[in-house]
Amino acid sequence: MASVLVVEDDQFVRSALIRHLTEAAHTVRSVGTALEALREVAHVGFDVVILDLGLPDLDGGEALKMLRGITDVPVIIATARDDEAEIVRLLNDGADDYLIKPFSVEHLSARMAAVLRRSRATAAGAEPPSRVIRVGGLSIDPLRRQAELDGVALDLTRREFDLLAFLAGRPGVVVARRELLAEVWQQSYGDDQTIDVHLSWLRRKLGETAAKPRYLHTLRGVGVKLEPPR
Repeated sequence: MASVLVVEDDQFVRSALIRHLTEAAHTVRSVGTALEALREVAHVGFDVVILDLGLPDLDGGEALKMLRGITDVPVIIATARDDEAEIVRLLNDGADDYLIKPFSVEHLSARMAAVLRRSRATAAGAEPPSRVIRVGGLSIDPLRRQAELDGVALDLTRREFDLLAFLAGRPGVVVARRELLAEVWQQSYGDDQTIDVHLSWLRRKLGETAAKPRYLHTLRGVGVKLEPPR
């Protein structure tokens, strides 16, 4: 059983989701706007959020970014939009999964179960590291989720920090993309473009490029490694 927040402005869809999730023994709260969703998440501990994109007050993509600013709760996007570029963008912005409308209740239940398994496994198995990781001028504190480069704080998204910390914990080791998907994204499959986008953003914040790397080095067809500048 999970505590679920449904963010959906279509009353018919909203009622159907509430009914089926309740029948599946989940505890459900629902709202019809992004601002209501932000208020709910700020005051109530949910296990998962089902977020529609076509909200009346704020686009769901913007609502997702705002949610990620205050919580790490798993978010499943429910959308009628099937544009691949937008789906990739949403996943990069912090969505944990997405469903394209119309979808069956069974499909939603299966996706919810998978997201919750990953979330709970991470929470149960996570032991806060007790040391700061240092690689060259990089300083990464996994416990406080803070990173600095040459003494200057880095403004990183959740995924960017997770990716940087994972690679920094294995300095000089080439990490396969499949391992990055499994360990950083908790996915057994996915699009390499997701990794490439995050690596590009990280490089920009580290003051480097793929053509002139300092810390992040990509070995084509093999993987990625992080090591101090030579």
